[in-house]
Amino acid sequence: MNEVLVALWYIMGLWPLLYSMLLLPTGRSSRSKVPVWPFLVLSFFGGAYALIPYFVLWRPPPPPIEEEEISRWPLNFLESRITAAITLGAGLGLIGYAALAGGDTWKEFYQYFRESKFIHATCIDFTLLSTFAPFWVYNDITARRCKGSWLVPVALVPVVGPALYILLRPSLSSLPTRSTSTDEET
Repeated sequence: MNEVLVALWYIMGLWPLLYSMLLLPTGRSSRSKVPVWPFLVLSFFGGAYALIPYFVLWRPPPPPIEEEEISRWPLNFLESRITAAITLGAGLGLIGYAALAGGDTWKEFYQYFRESKFIHATCIDFTLLSTFAPFWVYNDITARRCKGSWLVPVALVPVVGPALYILLRPSLSSLPTRSTSTDEET
């Protein structure tokens, strides 16, 4: 099996996880009542092609985060530094795996790229996901009010840049949250 193609295939599995980490909760739309989760689930099968309709429907700013949301599934998993570190490690490993493939393997991949519509569409999908990621990193930086704007150019590096940002970003617990209890008791 072609190592470059295998690496690309597995990297395409990392992208939906990275986008889930970026879009939940800071990429949620406040004005349109369209939930983000169906698009994220579909992105595991359709990549950027499943996310683009949400990008068109999305309206900033994100709604406030409720305190109880932070400790519940899936946010506790998506906000975990362990999840971010594993994702970054997997991305680096896959890029290294493809980079260490020999010249003949890359020539074979190029041949697949030219001849197979599926591989061609997968490469376009990879390019689209890589292109949109810096915007969503910037959106997350803005929503979290963090000072890490130097990470936006780093996010231009496919997979590794957004994964590094997710690992280094401040946690949601440092954001102002909306309490779920009513203040009318006083």
